[in-house]
Amino acid sequence: MSALSSDSPSAILSISCPDQPGIVAAVSDFLFQNNGNIVDVDQHVDKEFGVFFMRVEWEIGGFAVPRDEIASAIASLVERFSMNWSLYFSDVKVRVALFVTKDNHCFYDLLSRHESGELAMDIPLIVSNREDLKPVAERFGIPFHHFPITKESKASQEAAEISLLNEHDIDLVILARYMQILSPQMTGAFPNRIINIHHSFLPAFPGARPYHSAHKRGVKLVGATSHYVTEDLDEGPIIAQGVTPVSHKDTVHDFVRKGRALEQSVLSRAVWLHLNRRTLVHENRTVVFG
Repeated sequence: MSALSSDSPSAILSISCPDQPGIVAAVSDFLFQNNGNIVDVDQHVDKEFGVFFMRVEWEIGGFAVPRDEIASAIASLVERFSMNWSLYFSDVKVRVALFVTKDNHCFYDLLSRHESGELAMDIPLIVSNREDLKPVAERFGIPFHHFPITKESKASQEAAEISLLNEHDIDLVILARYMQILSPQMTGAFPNRIINIHHSFLPAFPGARPYHSAHKRGVKLVGATSHYVTEDLDEGPIIAQGVTPVSHKDTVHDFVRKGRALEQSVLSRAVWLHLNRRTLVHENRTVVFG
């Protein structure tokens, strides 16, 4: 990650642990005792699994514990409540790699939102199995890396991709309509750090022409789903979803146009949630503090 300039950076603590009395009070007291000004807090209890989730954000300015000592300062809380936890800082940008093939609608959308500052992230590189979108990468001044993939070369090419991502300290991979199925080698290297977008017709309308199939069936809604990628194709924890109405008056081209616009908004929403540390994964489901 790289540092951002910010007048009032904040710390973000994400917690999951067995549900039990006193967690909120203990965390709040720790922050109060150290002059921490809470700017955002949310919590959830999964009663089925008995798990408590929390996201708390507080201002670093005026906080009594130096930022490089916060992790050790909460050690007693972690031990007391058996916490799984992560600590982030708002002035550190997530380093992102965009994976693309030839469809450009999500690609352009992410680049535009990044350029406008809506998505605060660094994009050190773009990876593709084709060269169709190389001119777009060049237009935005981002290095483009071409990894042609065949059945025979897939394992070696993915190994090379992983090496490249690690070399550039990539935190998050976004599949912006990247038309390749990732192997366990890749998903295992970036657990809950690969975000995908697809039409939510699956499994009802699989294949390369889902909008055509949906149009033929006369559906009244089209949808899109963004999720973390796991070994199970399109079955990873869901981050964001959306739908838009269609009707008998719409042509296939209208379905595609509406579907692509929806894919853009749903993917960007999922990316924003991840960048702002508002997702927690448990049992192949997400807790989203929106």
